Amino acid sequence: MKVFKRIKKVMVATLIAAMTLGAVTGCSSSSNGSSNGGGDSKTLNFGCTNFSDSLDPSSIVNAAWCVSRYGIGECLYRFDQQMQPQPYLADSVKSNDDNTEWTFHIRDGVKFSNGKELTPSAVKKSIEYTFKQEEDGKGTAHPSQFLKYDSIEADDESGNLTIKTSQAYADLSAVLANPLFVIVDVDADTDMADQPIGTGPYAVVKKNEGTSIEMEANEHYWNGDVPYEKLNVIFIKDATSKYMALENGDVDVIENVSNISDLENVKKSDKYNVSEVVGGRTGFAYINQDKDRALANDDLRKAVLMSVDDETLCNTTVGGMYEAGISVLPSSLDYGYDKLKDATPYDVEKAKKILDDAGIVDSDGDGYREFDGDGKNIELSFLTYDSRCLKEFSEGTAANIEKIGIKVNVQETDADTEWNKLTAGEYDLLSTNWLTVQVGDPIGYMENWYSKSKANYCSYKNEKYDKLYEKLLVETDQDKIKELVQEMQQILVDDGAALIHGYYKGNICSTKAVEGANVYTADYYWISTAIKPAE
Repeated sequence: MKVFKRIKKVMVATLIAAMTLGAVTGCSSSSNGSSNGGGDSKTLNFGCTNFSDSLDPSSIVNAAWCVSRYGIGECLYRFDQQMQPQPYLADSVKSNDDNTEWTFHIRDGVKFSNGKELTPSAVKKSIEYTFKQEEDGKGTAHPSQFLKYDSIEADDESGNLTIKTSQAYADLSAVLANPLFVIVDVDADTDMADQPIGTGPYAVVKKNEGTSIEMEANEHYWNGDVPYEKLNVIFIKDATSKYMALENGDVDVIENVSNISDLENVKKSDKYNVSEVVGGRTGFAYINQDKDRALANDDLRKAVLMSVDDETLCNTTVGGMYEAGISVLPSSLDYGYDKLKDATPYDVEKAKKILDDAGIVDSDGDGYREFDGDGKNIELSFLTYDSRCLKEFSEGTAANIEKIGIKVNVQETDADTEWNKLTAGEYDLLSTNWLTVQVGDPIGYMENWYSKSKANYCSYKNEKYDKLYEKLLVETDQDKIKELVQEMQQILVDDGAALIHGYYKGNICSTKAVEGANVYTADYYWISTAIKPAE
């Protein structure tokens, strides 16, 4: 077997299993927890917006993120600040010549927070549990979109875990750095939804529904001293309230200050440390191209895309915290592409002419257009849910589209309902955010528009795209992979496969009493031993 050598930085892309619906700006409720605001060096109070009712990492995407981000559980590999996968619970990996058999050596001396030893068998059980939950339909996490495997073999005596995959991977260690593959003790006698047992620096003591998670240092932690005796993760839905919690000393750290003015105030102050990145999270809307939906019409879809002023939307949505772009993959990531040609640049008058020439006109003078002048208004359903950025993007986009005479009904729902309608194809437009920190190989991401994929929720079809995707499945050379993904991105833009807005400018802010609170290239962070009291 050869030792796999990492060639470049990795793109990390998410979908719904990769799709973190609305995780940017407030999917949670206000906190009722107490805080020491930096006054107690033994306690860290972390204010955040990403909450999951369940902490079972196999159940929903947000749960996996919570368990990984908040220091409860860890993966076999972890991304560094340059988004390259580094050994973590596994300390080495080898692959065979065709990159379909991968052997990970599980690090010696690692224990779960309940004191049980981490073994290859425990890792195998954790991964298989995640897939079994998906098979049984017990959540919206979809690990099978990223890891296609035939078998997992555990050898506790040698410390090796061998995964045989059904397709080639350029770097499986990067795939297993996906939080969906966070390792937990599935045999623990605690409720996985409330108290998952992981190997991270902190262990859950109590989950307060919708408000906070109380944690304490893991006395069995393998990777150095745990900086704080207690960690309180406090969920604060409102952006201003979250900022004020930092200002008032109620929390020590907050993720994503989501108003430009608030962020400028934090940066000007000598009381805080600020870490920020651009381009890690994509705001966009799915476009349902099913033959029975209105946007299957090429002229209508093109006109709709040209009617949306994404530059203005990005400058105003969530206080101006987005940077406009045309591809779901930000160019700041290795597989992103900054030379894409925009097939549908903003041009309202041209959009109107496209509709006029196609006979999609307002025949009855009510301000809304119909197909073939049949008197029946075209009405597009636009699904969103209770997230500030999603609502603002949806409402702003709808207002733009209505200027060309197309009626849009914005429908606010909850995340689960939105997910169900997405998978059932019961929508025309659907607003979402994808956090591009998920998968080292772009396969899991590009699968979302492959016509034969179960993850193709928008009924997109393009024969050339499909052929390129099939080449991607067997390619292992990083440069060739990048070329394929770039070509595929241009096809998606040309076909109007999605309504892209732009990329969130991620940040993390802390008081001077804390050091090491850093946000990574793709808008990601970990509460780990790196975040500690300032010296």
